[in-house]
Amino acid sequence: MRTLIVLFTVYICASAQNVRVYRPQAAIRSGGPEQTAAILRQSNELSPDGAYQWSYETENGISAQEQGRGGEPTGTQAQGNFQYTSPEGIPVAVQYVADENGFQPQGDLLPTPPPIPEAILRSIEYNNAHPEAPQRRQPF
Repeated sequence: MRTLIVLFTVYICASAQNVRVYRPQAAIRSGGPEQTAAILRQSNELSPDGAYQWSYETENGISAQEQGRGGEPTGTQAQGNFQYTSPEGIPVAVQYVADENGFQPQGDLLPTPPPIPEAILRSIEYNNAHPEAPQRRQPF
């Protein structure tokens, strides 16, 4: 267990060395000058019991944080959020939970399915109220 903690600590320290500058892909693709943003705040914590927490904030308004617990019988359980301003100037904020049910994001700008039409809802209700008798399969 100590070896795992030491390796994780070395990994975090090495990663922190490489995360000092943010390079947005939109600026690189547009052919404009490369943009950078300094990290204003960053923290990484790992407990021996598998709990962890990390967060960061950059000078251009990007921030993210997550906390969770690894080693659960169903896998890693995490929850967190991130926020930034889109190239169009729209603030984007997403909260999420990741657990045995998968990644479950929530945010105002995430696409959502359209409502189910009333006729389809009535059809589903009818089918549930009138189940078909099982059919025997004919041999080939």
